[in-house]
Formats: sequence, structure tokens, C-alpha cells
Amino acid sequence: MACKFKPRFPSLTAIEDAWQREATRVAVEKARAVVSGGALPPMTPVGRLSDSEWGWIVAAVLFGWITTRSRQATSNGVGPDKYLYVNEMLNPDPWDAGAIEAILPELGNCEADWSKSLSQFSREEMIAFLGDAYNLIGKAMLARDKGEKLVTRKGPPGAAEPTEEQADWNDPVPF
Repeated sequence: MACKFKPRFPSLTAIEDAWQREATRVAVEKARAVVSGGALPPMTPVGRLSDSEWGWIVAAVLFGWITTRSRQATSNGVGPDKYLYVNEMLNPDPWDAGAIEAILPELGNCEADWSKSLSQFSREEMIAFLGDAYNLIGKAMLARDKGEKLVTRKGPPGAAEPTEEQADWNDPVPF
């Protein structure tokens, strides 16, 4: 008598969901390790955590999540784009939002009548403004993706600008 059992394989969505759950589980595990592992004073109320302490927790979460997604990319034989950079669930995509945020100071320097709201721009002014924005965003995304110095390498807001002696512009990790 022939076996009537036909194995069912999980769908790609189910496999992706399992990887997302694993990435989240590892991220939470890493955050708990920071909290319980002595990096923070025991029993510190959340509202009393310093920025530095929050930084340890956030770094642990990111490290755990990225490590798992990197393992997924390696296991599936794909590059980082699929699992680390592309996030179709978030709008705007944080990878894109970061690149766009980097050009805002330069965008503010574009020739525009900033005394008017965007809705008051003429058709020609709007086309010029959006053209400038489009060009700047394109450069930022190219710099982000290729690592070229197409957009200035500035530190976070409030950070001192490096002097020429301090700045090694070929250093892939500039801090």
C-alpha cells in the first residue's frame, strides 16, 4: 500500500517570519544580558538610565539583530541587501531616511525663498527645489552604498569637526 502522506514545506513567508522571530529573540537576549550582566547598576529604574546606559542596551539589541540577519544572509547565500538594508515593513525605510537626513543641512542652503511655505512655491520654484533635493539624495545614497566621499563626512550634531591632522579620510571607520 502506497503512503498517502505528502510532506508540506514551509512557505518563504513562514521561513522569513521564523528568522525575524529569531533575530528579535537574540536582540532581546542581548539587551537582557546588558541589564543583568553588570553593565548597568542592578534594579535601576528605566527612567533613571543615562544616555550611555541606554546606548549599551541599544547597541546590544542592534548587534544581536544584525548578527542573526547576517547569519540568515550567509545561510541563504545572499548579500546584506536582502536582510539588513531592505525593510519593506517600515515606511520610510530607515536606511533611506538616514541618507536623506544627512543632506538636510545642504538642502537648506539651496536657492529657495524660505519665507514661503512649499505650498506657495511656483511650479518652477518647486521643480528647481525638487531637482536639487533629488540630486542631493542621489549623491547621499551613492555615498551610503559605495562609501565614496560624495557627501561630506560630518559627525553627529554638536560634534567637533576633525582637524586635518585628525581626519584620515581613507579610514573606513572614522571614529
